Amino acid sequence: MTVLTRWHVGPWTTRGTLPGRPLEPGRKRTPDELNFDVVGLARILGRRLSGRDELQVRLWQNELRPTHTRQCGVHTLADPSLLQETAGEALAWLAERAPAGYEFVRTDAVELRPVLDLRAPVVAVDAVVQLADCALPAARLAASHVRRSAAGDWYAGDAVCNWSGPHETVEAAVDVVRGARVELVEQLIAGGRRDLADTASRWPDVPVY
Repeated sequence: MTVLTRWHVGPWTTRGTLPGRPLEPGRKRTPDELNFDVVGLARILGRRLSGRDELQVRLWQNELRPTHTRQCGVHTLADPSLLQETAGEALAWLAERAPAGYEFVRTDAVELRPVLDLRAPVVAVDAVVQLADCALPAARLAASHVRRSAAGDWYAGDAVCNWSGPHETVEAAVDVVRGARVELVEQLIAGGRRDLADTASRWPDVPVY
């Protein structure tokens, strides 16, 4: 089993209307379009399909995939049962590859969320930050990932912003995040959340990609 290394907290697909709810053309996918997006997400992330299944995906794409001339939130299938089944299999495939301390959940989109169980073998920093009810200035950097830019420099940040860098080496960038995690533990204790601070030994390594 492989684990996703390039990841972010939050939605990984476009949002769609829930079954039985009024459609929102131009704003949200139909349930069938969302199911197709779930199948597509797993394919993008490495899930392999048989030739027959790939052909079926192409057929669904012709019926459902919005383009610049086709509005999303409109198209449905006469019989969506096979697509529903395939989307369920794709979601299960994704769930097996969630980073340690996180889980894929389907709401009106497929979202990656931190597991909020403090007894779990791995507790994500994002989970600690979400559960804390006090000011944590170090939280943003402590929950950061480290990634390399096209220019070869290293940065610490999230999926959208860089919070520290550029750094010449990956080790320097990782050390900045580890330092922020030490500060986060101190801030949790000062805020009366030692229960959260005590999970620090089970925080995952700083993600690097």
